Amino acid sequence: MMSPIDAPYQPVNAMSPEKIIQIFERLKSDRPSPRSELKFKTPYELLVAVILSAQATDISVNKATEKLYPVANTPESIVALGVEALKDYVKTINLYPTKAKNITRMSEILLEKHAGQVPDNRKALEALPGVGRKTANVVLNTAFNQPTLAVDTHIFRVSNRTGIAPGKNVLEVEKRLLETVPDEYLLNAHHWLLLHGRYVCKAKSFNCADCLLNDLCEFQDKTGGV
Repeated sequence: MMSPIDAPYQPVNAMSPEKIIQIFERLKSDRPSPRSELKFKTPYELLVAVILSAQATDISVNKATEKLYPVANTPESIVALGVEALKDYVKTINLYPTKAKNITRMSEILLEKHAGQVPDNRKALEALPGVGRKTANVVLNTAFNQPTLAVDTHIFRVSNRTGIAPGKNVLEVEKRLLETVPDEYLLNAHHWLLLHGRYVCKAKSFNCADCLLNDLCEFQDKTGGV
């Protein structure tokens, strides 16, 4: 259920293409090479981490995978580890029993149908247990450098609040972002918007005064939530 703070913020005026370009130029200048804050070395490690990250923080996931990956970080080793042992490594993460089952079954399917490799297409990814559209988008973008946009709560909020891509739900926001973000920025747009929402344009304690997008953003209540 969406909280009121994440409900759509309707700008007074639709944001112009010129403003959108300026926004992404500033985000690019601020973070030229944005990176996921999840720690991983392979597409498989990323896939496991993203499945674990649902309703959990990147920090909590990293703490768990720092212990897990030295022991098991491939489909073969996860299957060999088994669901019950995997639960012990991820028990600090929300919904860990279900996630452990999904990760184990996902690993079995990778071995059965994909020679142990993470597929680089949406249809095959979304057929895996525990993998929805958002998870698939993250993997396609971060592991395979495809211009996809995974709309999480941060990106949903920033897109609505700024006026870049207002929408009533994540699919609508994703569609509008893909339509409005210039091609040259699409590859990194996910990370730029996510990190901006995580550290600056936060749900409650947002800090408009120090925001590098302040003069471009269409959000009306710029008194700040600090």
